[in-house]
Amino acid sequence: MEVQETRVQTDRIFTIPNILSMARLVGVPVFLWLILWPEFGGPKLDGWALLLLAFSGISDYLDGKLARRWNQISNLGRILDPAADRLYVLSTLVGLTWRDILPLWLTVLLLAREAMMAVMLLILRRHRYGPPQVNFIGKAATFNLMYAFPLLLLSDGSGWLATVASVFGWAFAGWGTTLYWWAGILYVVQVRRLVRTATTVD
Repeated sequence: MEVQETRVQTDRIFTIPNILSMARLVGVPVFLWLILWPEFGGPKLDGWALLLLAFSGISDYLDGKLARRWNQISNLGRILDPAADRLYVLSTLVGLTWRDILPLWLTVLLLAREAMMAVMLLILRRHRYGPPQVNFIGKAATFNLMYAFPLLLLSDGSGWLATVASVFGWAFAGWGTTLYWWAGILYVVQVRRLVRTATTVD
């Protein structure tokens, strides 16, 4: 599977999957503004923030699927897709923690995983490797968190809908956090093998 993806990889920039990833990146500061505006005296615009998160989740699914189906896997896409995922996770963590919807310990746990991944990327760069391929567990973790965050945002209210959203939101958050760390540990193992191979060759 890896060989096939490498063979069809291109240097094209303006492919449909890349445009979807770019749109997700543009949406990150907009989402932060929407979710944090009430903290600075503005109106509560959680509905628009939820729609933006929904778009992010749908486009995250589509860009990878379309890239494989249309043979539009690109070098830029391999960078944009995980970058958009991480920035949405980080921006959502900042927004929900600021509004006391997420507890600080969960935010620290997820940020610690991001710090670990940053170290792995530096190690790979030092040995002249590109970023690791996104694996299924990492994607599953992101999907779980992308479901969890809108539900937890929806739970910041009253009534039966907020109660149901809270239950399902925390369920997705638990699974997402577990899978997020599992994927991170697999990346560490992958990086270790690559570094060992590079050291042996040298």
